[in-house]
Amino acid sequence: MKKLSMDELNRMSVETFKKTKKTSIIIVLDNVRSLHNVGSFFRTADAFQIEKIYLCGITGTPPNREIHKTALGATESVEWEHAPLAVGFLPKLKANGYQILSIEQTDKSIALQDFSINKENKYVLIFGNEVYGVSEEVIKLSDHAIEIPQFGTKHSFNVSVTGGIVLWEFFRRIHL
Repeated sequence: MKKLSMDELNRMSVETFKKTKKTSIIIVLDNVRSLHNVGSFFRTADAFQIEKIYLCGITGTPPNREIHKTALGATESVEWEHAPLAVGFLPKLKANGYQILSIEQTDKSIALQDFSINKENKYVLIFGNEVYGVSEEVIKLSDHAIEIPQFGTKHSFNVSVTGGIVLWEFFRRIHL
């Protein structure tokens, strides 16, 4: 076994990435305050060929040195848009056939492994503020809430870790 070099990984160019068919998933970051978390979402979105990221409220936007530090250039490949409030555009996405899913612990959350993912559907995955989670207004517009079961003493993961887990599970069930 040997580690692969950058050339052996044979990664596509940004131009090729932009032309590639994307996974029918839109990420919404609802007031995510850490610029490192934002950058991590960009990098994960690039890895799973996510359609777009909406950066809402206080969520930082590129160009930004701290975002770039963790995104490692993914802000150039992944389509993104800033919106003052997620509630402003979610109804339009829903009308365009997207299922709106808050990644949040609610009284009606569905465990990630129990949520039925259909590869023909289009999804909006909403991730919330590191302390307060997804806003109540956004949860009310959601079709479902999904949570990752946890078995330790803490009640939550870091938001970018949550993003990696959820996005991998959706990507895996859609493409593999």
